Amino acid sequence: MVPTELLAHAVVWAALLEAMPLGALVRNLGAMTRVGLLATGSDAARTVAARLGDGAAIARARVHPLALLVAMKTYAQGNRMRGARAGTGWTPVAGVVDALDGAFHLAFGNVPSTGKRVLLALDVSGSMGAPVHGLPFVSCREASAAMALVTAAVEPARRIVAFTAGTSRSMWPDYPTGLSELAISPRQRLDDVVRHTAALPLGGTDCALPMVEAARNGWAVDLFVLYTDHETWAGNVHPAQALRAYRERELA
Repeated sequence: MVPTELLAHAVVWAALLEAMPLGALVRNLGAMTRVGLLATGSDAARTVAARLGDGAAIARARVHPLALLVAMKTYAQGNRMRGARAGTGWTPVAGVVDALDGAFHLAFGNVPSTGKRVLLALDVSGSMGAPVHGLPFVSCREASAAMALVTAAVEPARRIVAFTAGTSRSMWPDYPTGLSELAISPRQRLDDVVRHTAALPLGGTDCALPMVEAARNGWAVDLFVLYTDHETWAGNVHPAQALRAYRERELA
């Protein structure tokens, strides 16, 4: 309800910051930095960092970890998500970026557990370096790694694998595919997981392979989750057929 012309003044944002809900705080970090309220060593920057480090406040706000990841990547770029216009940029404050990174990990508890036995499979191909549609500052690899960390944090009965080079034939003759186990811990940093998945030997992304391998190895799975940028079929069996065969095997 504050007139737009008044939002160009740091003193107005300082007054708003006192009782600003956490979600609104995250959305307006760029604006508060642009007008000079958030600066290295400022009281406002310390206030923001403290609020982003308050696990109880993050739980009450029910903010999703991925929303905080997007906020961190956007804020660190110093531009609006949909492109910068004259006068809309800002110089990010390192302490605020660090606080957003910490908040991302604190928010893992906001995601409820399914209580099921989960098999999570990650596409780690080179194309995963492309940005998520509509989120130019977040790559598909970062988004999938973030969600893998969340799964590791909230699902005690999980198995995390990656589509890598292997012995199974795929639709690309030069890229036989397989699954490699990923020992992802919620205590890892996101950039560590991204670096690790980017360095894995590449194979075709056969989206039927998790179900095929689960049946072959006797893995008990209630929920198959696959993260890929666009690939849905790369082998001799369609994923829907592989899932149906796995269900029939489990019910037999």
